[in-house]
Amino acid sequence: MLHLRQRRDSTPATTRWRNTFEENLEQWPHLNELVHCYTTDWVKDENKYGHYDTVGTPSFHNQIYEGPDTDIETEMQLAGARRTKGDDISEDDIPSTSGRQFTEGADGELLHSDVPKHIGQSPLPAYEPAFDWENERALIFGQRTPETPLSHGMKISVKVQSLQFQAGLVEPFYGTICLYNRERREKLSEDFYFHILPTETRDAKITSEPRAVFYLDVPSASVCLLIQLEKHATEEGGVTASVYSRKDPVHLNEREKQKLQVWSKIMPYKESFAWTIVSLFDSSIGAASVGPASPSSPLAPSVSGSSSHEGVFETSAKISLDGKMSYSNGNSVVVEVSNLNKVKESYTEESLQDPKRKVHKPVKGVLRMEIEKHQISQADLENMSESGSITNDSVDPGDRIADSLPGKYPSHGGDDPQGSMQRVASPVSGNGTSQHGFSDFNADDFHAFDFRTTTRNEPFLQLFHCLYVYPLTVSLGRKRNLFVRVELREDDGDIRRQPLEAIYPRDPGLDASFQKWGHTQVAVGARVACYHDEIKLSLPAMWTPNHHLLFTLFHVDLQTKLEAPKPVVIGYAALPLSSHAPLRSEINLPIMRELVPHYLQDAGRERLDYLEDGKSVFRLRLRLCSSLYPINERIRDFFLEYDRHTLRTSPPWGSELLEAINSLKNVDSTALLQFLHPILNMLLHLIGNGGETLQVAAFRAMVNIVTRVQQESVDDAERNHFLVNYVDCAFDDFGGRQPPVYPGLSTVWGSLARSKAKGYRVGPVYDDVLAMAWFFLELIVKSMALEKTRLFYHSLPIGEDIPPMQLKDGVFRCIMQLYDCLLTEVHERCKKGLSLAKRLNSSLAFFCYDLLSIIEPRQVFELVSLYLDKFSGVCQSVLHECKLTFLQIICDHDLFVEMPGRDPSDRNYLSSVLIQELFVTWDHEDLSLRAKAARILVVLLCKHEFDVRYQKPEDKLYIAQLYFPLVGQILDEMPVFYNLNSVEKREVSIVILQIVRNLDDASLVKAWQQNIARTKLFFKLMEECLLQFEHKKPADGMLLGSSSRNPVGEAPTSPKYSDRLSPAINNYLSEASRQEVRPQGTPDNGYLWQRVNSQLSSPSQPYSLREALAQAQSSRIGASAQALRESLHPLLRQKLELWEENLSASVSLQVLEVTEKFSMLAASHSIATDYGKLDCITAVFMSFLSRNQPLTFWKAFFPVFNSVFDLHGATLMARENDRFLKQVTFHLLRLAVFRNENIRKRAFVGLQILVRSSFHHFMQTARLRVMLIITLSELMSDVQVTQMRSDGSLEESGEARRLRKSLDEMKDESINAYLLKECGLPESALVSIPEKTTQNRWSWSEVKYLSDSLLLALDGSLEHALLAPMMTMDRYAAAESFYKLAMAFAPVPDLHIMWLLHLCDAHQEMQSWAEAAQCAVAVAGVVMQKWISGFAIPRNAMMVEVGNKALVSRNDGVWSKDHVAALRKICPMVSNEITSEASAAEVEGYGASKLTVDSAVKYLQLANKLFSQAELFHFCASILELVIPVYKSRRAYGQLAKCHTLLTSIYESILEQESSPIPFTDATYYRVGFYGDRFGKLDRKEYVYREPRDVRLGDIMEKLSHIYESRMDGNHTLHIIPDSRQVKAEELQPGVCYLQITAVDPVMEDEDLGSRRERIFSLSTGSVRARVFDRFLFDTPFTKNGKTQGGLEDQWKRRTVLQTEGSFPALVNRLLVIKSESLEFSPVENAIGMIETRTAALRNELEEPRSSEGDQLPRLQSLQRILQGSVAVQVNSGVLSVCTAFLSGEPATRLRSQELQQLIAALLEFMAVCKRAIRVHFRLIGEEDQDFHTQLVNGFQSLTAELSHYIPAILSEL
Repeated sequence: MLHLRQRRDSTPATTRWRNTFEENLEQWPHLNELVHCYTTDWVKDENKYGHYDTVGTPSFHNQIYEGPDTDIETEMQLAGARRTKGDDISEDDIPSTSGRQFTEGADGELLHSDVPKHIGQSPLPAYEPAFDWENERALIFGQRTPETPLSHGMKISVKVQSLQFQAGLVEPFYGTICLYNRERREKLSEDFYFHILPTETRDAKITSEPRAVFYLDVPSASVCLLIQLEKHATEEGGVTASVYSRKDPVHLNEREKQKLQVWSKIMPYKESFAWTIVSLFDSSIGAASVGPASPSSPLAPSVSGSSSHEGVFETSAKISLDGKMSYSNGNSVVVEVSNLNKVKESYTEESLQDPKRKVHKPVKGVLRMEIEKHQISQADLENMSESGSITNDSVDPGDRIADSLPGKYPSHGGDDPQGSMQRVASPVSGNGTSQHGFSDFNADDFHAFDFRTTTRNEPFLQLFHCLYVYPLTVSLGRKRNLFVRVELREDDGDIRRQPLEAIYPRDPGLDASFQKWGHTQVAVGARVACYHDEIKLSLPAMWTPNHHLLFTLFHVDLQTKLEAPKPVVIGYAALPLSSHAPLRSEINLPIMRELVPHYLQDAGRERLDYLEDGKSVFRLRLRLCSSLYPINERIRDFFLEYDRHTLRTSPPWGSELLEAINSLKNVDSTALLQFLHPILNMLLHLIGNGGETLQVAAFRAMVNIVTRVQQESVDDAERNHFLVNYVDCAFDDFGGRQPPVYPGLSTVWGSLARSKAKGYRVGPVYDDVLAMAWFFLELIVKSMALEKTRLFYHSLPIGEDIPPMQLKDGVFRCIMQLYDCLLTEVHERCKKGLSLAKRLNSSLAFFCYDLLSIIEPRQVFELVSLYLDKFSGVCQSVLHECKLTFLQIICDHDLFVEMPGRDPSDRNYLSSVLIQELFVTWDHEDLSLRAKAARILVVLLCKHEFDVRYQKPEDKLYIAQLYFPLVGQILDEMPVFYNLNSVEKREVSIVILQIVRNLDDASLVKAWQQNIARTKLFFKLMEECLLQFEHKKPADGMLLGSSSRNPVGEAPTSPKYSDRLSPAINNYLSEASRQEVRPQGTPDNGYLWQRVNSQLSSPSQPYSLREALAQAQSSRIGASAQALRESLHPLLRQKLELWEENLSASVSLQVLEVTEKFSMLAASHSIATDYGKLDCITAVFMSFLSRNQPLTFWKAFFPVFNSVFDLHGATLMARENDRFLKQVTFHLLRLAVFRNENIRKRAFVGLQILVRSSFHHFMQTARLRVMLIITLSELMSDVQVTQMRSDGSLEESGEARRLRKSLDEMKDESINAYLLKECGLPESALVSIPEKTTQNRWSWSEVKYLSDSLLLALDGSLEHALLAPMMTMDRYAAAESFYKLAMAFAPVPDLHIMWLLHLCDAHQEMQSWAEAAQCAVAVAGVVMQKWISGFAIPRNAMMVEVGNKALVSRNDGVWSKDHVAALRKICPMVSNEITSEASAAEVEGYGASKLTVDSAVKYLQLANKLFSQAELFHFCASILELVIPVYKSRRAYGQLAKCHTLLTSIYESILEQESSPIPFTDATYYRVGFYGDRFGKLDRKEYVYREPRDVRLGDIMEKLSHIYESRMDGNHTLHIIPDSRQVKAEELQPGVCYLQITAVDPVMEDEDLGSRRERIFSLSTGSVRARVFDRFLFDTPFTKNGKTQGGLEDQWKRRTVLQTEGSFPALVNRLLVIKSESLEFSPVENAIGMIETRTAALRNELEEPRSSEGDQLPRLQSLQRILQGSVAVQVNSGVLSVCTAFLSGEPATRLRSQELQQLIAALLEFMAVCKRAIRVHFRLIGEEDQDFHTQLVNGFQSLTAELSHYIPAILSEL
């Protein structure tokens, strides 16, 4: 409200006019008005310019944004640990990661339960971190600023400390000091008198000599201090003054001293003694701002002589500083002036300029003074012009460090802005940095009146009314000792009457009463007496023609006779005031000898006798300084007529006043300005209570004056400084002495406006009124405020607010009409594009703004709604912009939040209007308006957020509810939001978040209750927020800067540093860069910017904005945000990054908080949403997880995640939410890879929460396992699982290791409770039982199984990646890695199939057809199983999800379990468990897409083709038998025909294979053993390789050695073990790697491995049977005696049987040997075996059935071959050699009888079969084979004969 402001003038107390003569001012109303105007306290409305207390922005902490490869948090903690304790970390410095998450413990109790707890900080402060209300307001068009007082430069205080003479200081000395301009030879201030007493007589009291304070506008080289010294007039014949100036040193003797002392006591008159000039400023002051100022002046850094006036100071001037100067501010300098010039004879002002010093003799003495320069402080400014207060907030204490920075304070006028600050030498460190400036001048300081006050073009603000008299010379014929006495008389009638007491005393300190007269110095023995005195008189308020000055001239003898010397009158001179006072020129007067009564009148003149023949020999000068007496005639006329009008003494026709008013137009501007306040007051008085004619005339005159002031003063602001000062402070509505002005003012103005509206001619004055409307509107408001204050002043108890005033209807109607007319003007002129319209618009807005504080707000709302009716809806851009400005101004009102509604039932009327209009604006086609509307809203919310008054939660809630309808409007018309550009979207988003943050649940429910679509849109907005404020790494912005360019056609207002923060930040940063002040110390968080960017210190970095922009333009990208950021000072850049991080973090946390609330409310089903999918929650969660989030967010996220899954687990885990679940699992696994422990732990706790939900809702984890495996496979393609070693080989990467660690920890029961606690979850989170179930389903073994499946997949992927470089070379390993992947991903059919097909391709490239075929079969198997498992549920029609389409497939029982069993015979990998898991594991987008019958058929046909390439025809047949039922059920006869044709050819091929005389082999098999650590996992393992049938042992040796040699490094070599003996790994050489390769034979299923027979493979070819082998054998001969080879009798045999893991043909080319057994056969068993083998072969040949008799040829050939090898005589290695070895001599004795009998029996049987075979042979042969048969018979007979030697019984047997 209005406050009285003490008007503390800067008029020195010495000058201030007091009504000394007790005149009655009532008789002169204008004087009364003037005195009133200058003396009453100012009334000021403290809140007119808004008042805002901010709580300040919160401190921000570094947010830690982690990636898989970073762990800044740990680094920061380590850095923190390294800091020594001495670094003294303050609270704010500790990088916090908590983000104010939970207020627990002590705080917890303090918080009321109803206070909402927030998860994070509000996003608004981080968005607008440099919010400065003053600044934001200043941007409003037409913004009013409180007048900063015009400071007139500086103050200089001078204190005389001492005077010393070489001769000694014996008598008192006196002196004056004033400011003097040497160039213009003009005094700038009145004199300050000082006196210096000799040391002996000095009183202890007078030690505190007063200081003189001089005011100075602008430092200038020509301004100096003029010091004049005087002493008591010298006694004739006494000690002359010359003792002080003699060259040779003189000391006064005692007698002389005494003489002087006595004389000085009896001689009252003084004579001038010496003078000097002290230069205050250096001549080079213009340059002073750059280099150090040259040292020639006391206010320059060092004090020494200067060429421009040598010897002003001695070069070695000693600057001594006593510590006593408590008032010093570091600018005081002690000056020792040693060049005092002795006054030789009368000197004049001209002689001061005497360059040659002819006249002057130097005085041998030193005057010590202390000169101090003061900035004009806040307090002084208010004293001087009292025109408004500057709040100190705008000046940061940091700025005060250098008070002497040039340009810091405004200097008035002048051409030299920096000059007003001079840096000064030898600063005194006292309370130097005192904030309060120098308001600590003592009361007895002498403030010298500044003469320029009377000539400046500005209103008088103080009451001064005095006259300075300067007697200059008196020229009389003879030499005399003259002095002049001056007095002021009222009339000349009575000569003896005493003069008025009007003269200011010389010594204001000692005797402050006015004196009757004043004396000048004595001019000793001069013909022309010159004077240098200044005599100051106080004047009466009004003077008559009889007031005059009387001068009396005296002569005095300067020698002592008997008594003290007596002055003798020589003559008189008189000067009437009224005629001469205003003159500034010199005046010459004649001197009268005698005074006679009425000496002033012409009549009395004749009687006067004049000296010097009546010549004007007395020269003097006057200076009138008055704010009561206008020199301007027209103003005096106006005052006079005003008096007459007021006292009603004017003649009845009364037009003189009108004339006087009209002639004010012609007053010159200086005079007008000086008397501006009283003239305006009087005119307003006339407007307030004059008649209509007078009102109109006064109003027009006022408009004219105000317009002139606005135009003619130097100040070119919209609102003229002087006028603002008048309205704000000086205008006081006549202090209640007369009725208030506003009704009259609004009536006059209103009638003028109505005349204009009616089309009358109103002249140019109307436009002037509009231009100056602000002034009149503010006057009206102030007048109302004054009335209101007076009305309630006495009736209200102290401390209560004054209630709003209700305007009377008539006045209000008048104001409404006026307002309406002005609105029309705005409307029309806007369309013409006149700038006046916009200014007028702002003035009208401020009018409403002001009225809101004074009158009933609902009356103001009438005006506002009138405005909005005029400017309704979407207007033209210009009008619309005016409307926005209007709203902006009104809503900036201090009490905006507390405003009522228009109806008592409504809420805040203004806010509803604002929301409505802003929303309309967002749809406006003018883009700049949209931006402005968004900005207005953000600024308002910031203002509320930081307002000290609204910090309580209930206030915040109230504000949020005020703005909440905006959210509703956006939801109703989302396209409006989507059409905004990104900057505006961000503005609106931040507003939405801020509103939602402070709402209570009840209000939020309203937003979510209406319908599902609307709730969905609400969360779309939340997602939009996350998107807009996503934290991007700086690198993301490196792309072209085009994104930061403004829309076409808009010049970029300020460079764009940040895409995410508020647009205001760009201005803030450009300002900061311009100032380029390097911030002191470390930033907020003690964490220095080394981490930000290592290139910061590079010399090429531009440090200033200019350079940055220049660089950016030179690179022709336009200044991209990135380039600009680079150009910032590192500390600013770090600030910027800190803000951005915090913004992103707080936005995410805010959305998380809303989502949590939503989840709680959804649990109680109190809102409208899709409960089937809860897509609002899932969408936001996906948004969270897919963005880069800080650690604080993750810490807060998992408790919410847990609670959401607790409440909605069933819905979220359901099939409909597959996509969501899959994303969640993906991101959790991604987080489990992070280096930051805190994030990694939380990630697998998140997985555990999912597992828990899976148990609760599905009793098992199969689906989740499938999900996880799918997402793991996706993650593997994202994450780098391998990294390069230094030697170029690959190894497992940190990411893979961390993922493995996470999966291991996930199943670790022991650490679980601790982890849950650390993540902010209850320890029982996993095992707690949900509401609807009874038992706890959690099972660690299942979790372990799940984790192991994932680890398997991880290992598979890892191994595959590690093999990458060797893929092409080591095809075996490649195939194996594909196989492992296929197995690891087996739970997911799609992935399983994908890897199997990869494997199939790899095999085809290697031409391993059988293996490729197996892969195809496996794929078909997966599909078939899927079908059968599907059909196991319903019988005939089965719904299968394919993608999202459900297909009804016909199942005519195509395949059954038997078919799968048949498939297993071919490919044992096809699993026979058809579990529910397979179907449970269908995940959206996975599983069913490839699993159709057609795809199964396709893969079966592929297998068929591949098997036929591998010549494994019997497999082909089985496969076709599976395809045929499909075609049958589809009645695809064409296909059936093809199939049967194929079958025919397959069976024929089988026949062909079987009838071939050379037994058919489909492959060769080799056992390979690996020994050596370079083999890695293969070391000490044995594998069986399946190779094509044409691969020989040499081939495979070469192939393998080629693969493995490449793996050897310099220290290892590769050897191949040449034989197949058992290897003992311990005995091998270290550093050598061994391969052992042996050919092996497959073993049939029914084969007797213990039989000693030799194996002939062809014997076992038997009928068509599956060639599926999983056992292999090889025989190794050895001897017991250590020789490698021996005779039959020594030759033992070891048979090794290997069992492989799985059977061939398999999905891979080699299988691991899992079991190896060996049997040993003795030599005789070997022999028996050999014979039995031959027997069996013959018998086989004889007994084998043949298909037809005609097919004898092949049989004959094989029979011949076998017989020839058995009975031909030349074969001695055969049967015969066995006999010689075992049945003769010594070995026969060693055989056991049983062995002997077995051997003989075998031999006999062999011979019997041979005999039978020969007979059969005879039957089969034709003519050509007769000879051969004869040979066979002969051979058989001779063999029998040989054998009979050993076995006599043979003859009888055959």
